[in-house]
Amino acid sequence: MKTERWGNIGSKFAHLTSVHPCYNEKAHFTTARIHLPVAPRCNIQCNYCIRKLDKCEHRPGVAGAILNPREALIRVDKYIKDIPNLRVVGIAGPGESLANEDTFETLRLVHEKYPDLIKCVASNGLVLAENVDRLVEVGVTSVTVTINAVDPEVGAKIYSFVRYHDKTYKGVEGAKLLIENQFLGVKKASEAGLNVKVNTVLIPEINFEQVKEIAKRSAENGAILMNIIPLIPLQKFEKERAPECDELTMARTIAEEFLPQFRLCRQCRADAIGVPGVEPCGSPVQQRASGEYYHA
Repeated sequence: MKTERWGNIGSKFAHLTSVHPCYNEKAHFTTARIHLPVAPRCNIQCNYCIRKLDKCEHRPGVAGAILNPREALIRVDKYIKDIPNLRVVGIAGPGESLANEDTFETLRLVHEKYPDLIKCVASNGLVLAENVDRLVEVGVTSVTVTINAVDPEVGAKIYSFVRYHDKTYKGVEGAKLLIENQFLGVKKASEAGLNVKVNTVLIPEINFEQVKEIAKRSAENGAILMNIIPLIPLQKFEKERAPECDELTMARTIAEEFLPQFRLCRQCRADAIGVPGVEPCGSPVQQRASGEYYHA
């Protein structure tokens, strides 16, 4: 099953999967990417997330500084010269990419000057469906959507609030709205020809039992790849435990019935630059013989 599913991805999205370091295990160690930190605002609050400006901390939601679109283009100009194997430009925060107009302007500028670079965005999916056409217009070919639950009761434990079209929703109501929009976004993005990867933060005491259904529904709506990453205990979840290595392996094995699993995620900063597989990581990492990464 695993070989067959990876083969299907390779045939349909061969160019992307051969050069994108977050989609392809070989490219992870050979291809460079640059994250442009142009998106500080967010429209939801995950209970494990703290957005901050910091030059040392290595995790999602962190950047050394926020750039405007012109500054972001200048940064691409610099590193496209310095790093010959730079092939991917991504926007992954430090907030929600699609809640910031500078995301679209940055991508437009980069695409006009560097049409051959792969453009990708990371999103919580809340407003993905209504922005798919805009993403296509600015050259985006891949989207990563973080989906942590299918049951609103579980989602209510993970999200403090959801801010949608100037109205704030909390509890089950907010989680239900977010989850519905996430899967609709996956579907619309896939139908538009975008390559959709789903990330899931594994919070063992809260959403382990959700993993199978997340994978199933994501696949049904057109996702091509899944990336289950361990909780980094922060914010309201600072006392929640991160998953053990065997729990992470089990979750990936369960989900692989429906979607291929990417096992090399480094949980990058919002301003990461370089080849992911050869970068130092901010949290302790064990690399087992299987090639999987486990964050302690």
